[in-house]
Amino acid sequence: MTASIDVKSSSGTYCYTVGSSVFEGKIAALQQNTGFDTCFILVDENVWKYHSERISNTFDSLNVEYTCRVIPAGEQSKTVTQWNDLIDFLLQSGVRRNTPLFAIGGGVTGDLAGFVAASALRGIPLVHVPTTLLAMVDSSIGGKTGVNHATGKNLIGAFYQPEEVIADLDFLDTLPHRDWTNGLSEILKYGAIDDPAIFDECKIFHDSNVLDSFRNELNQLILKCAQIKADIVAADEFESGTRAFLNFGHTFAHALEKVSDFDQLNHGEAVYLGMLSAIKLSKEMGGELDDKPIRDFRSLYSFKVTREMLPENELFSAMRSDKKVIDNTFRFVLLKSWQQPVVMSVKEKECIHKAWLTVYHELQ
Repeated sequence: MTASIDVKSSSGTYCYTVGSSVFEGKIAALQQNTGFDTCFILVDENVWKYHSERISNTFDSLNVEYTCRVIPAGEQSKTVTQWNDLIDFLLQSGVRRNTPLFAIGGGVTGDLAGFVAASALRGIPLVHVPTTLLAMVDSSIGGKTGVNHATGKNLIGAFYQPEEVIADLDFLDTLPHRDWTNGLSEILKYGAIDDPAIFDECKIFHDSNVLDSFRNELNQLILKCAQIKADIVAADEFESGTRAFLNFGHTFAHALEKVSDFDQLNHGEAVYLGMLSAIKLSKEMGGELDDKPIRDFRSLYSFKVTREMLPENELFSAMRSDKKVIDNTFRFVLLKSWQQPVVMSVKEKECIHKAWLTVYHELQ
């Protein structure tokens, strides 16, 4: 099953495609349509480890010159230093304004490569090839690019839309279990803010062989999430309004990632805990909901951090550095009820404290 949707943006409309064995054909079609004779590839080291032959064969068959750079896996690669090294790599290799950059990997690779593409020569063509579940349903869509700073996550970056997104399920064959739950969190987020049917559709993840047992269902679920994000981005590309709803759970999550040095928790694990905290805070602020639709998936997560590793004063300090803080007031995406998100300013630190206790309870 292969399906495509159009993602609308101020810079134009681009195609998002998801399916099995679509990588080779879509790359060839892109080269035929644009006529590029050189390109650059930035690829995650784990993806290169398992899929280097496939990637090389695909670009070899095009009879184009390509230069590949392998990016170390993990959030630690999203740094200004790594961005600067890649800019040097492109400029010293003779990049031109029409030279496409292919970002092949998960969210870290996509965010970093996207910022590189946005910056080099004030913008070169970018093609996302997401290879993780999280990147397929979230980070490859919508044009957010960037790197982390010592004071917080994703504080340096740009909005920069790709020319195309190619999501090939075959890359998921080598995805570790922990990265499946990483992506599951973002899918559950879409259920929380938009479509309650997603909670039931996510039950396929209780099968450890979801890709083999439910490939078509997974394909449809990925496409549904991509469509939700595409619709939100089309309505609010630069996050001046409703696009903020996509940050449900993320204010808590980014603080958790920062305090754990972007190492002990992956993004999806932090988002899962962040959503539980956001639900608790929603209830403190008058929301009417319980956490069962999210908590039903708790058994799929195991966390490497403990309460002692996450001092509450450091979590509060990290939250103050979040992009969504305005005039020292914490701004959260909360829920009036399921599928009823709202951006709310919260000054009551005791309510936020109770929300953090939800995280501590999970880590006992």
